[in-house]
Amino acid sequence: MNEAQNHPLYTTDRENLDRLCAINSPTSNNFVELARLIIRYQDFRGAEDLNSDMEKLLKKWCINKEKLEEITRKIWSDGFRPSSHSSPDNVGSGFDTSDSSQS
Repeated sequence: MNEAQNHPLYTTDRENLDRLCAINSPTSNNFVELARLIIRYQDFRGAEDLNSDMEKLLKKWCINKEKLEEITRKIWSDGFRPSSHSSPDNVGSGFDTSDSSQS
């Protein structure tokens, strides 16, 4: 059965992706956020509009998925941690972790 599914975070992810699509010069946080969304939806049956927009965004930023993975691995290995102003809806890929040393 290959029915399209509805993702519970679709609305939030649609808003985040729309925001990313307006960015011409991505920051580390933007790269990480796009990678997180790609991972979330890579095997998801449904949300074709999100997958299509993510592909368009990769082209806009002149990268492919492999280059994005390379960039984000470097970002994380350099000590990147999501900023304190990240949305609480940004879960996955480290966004749902907290550093107990920060107060």
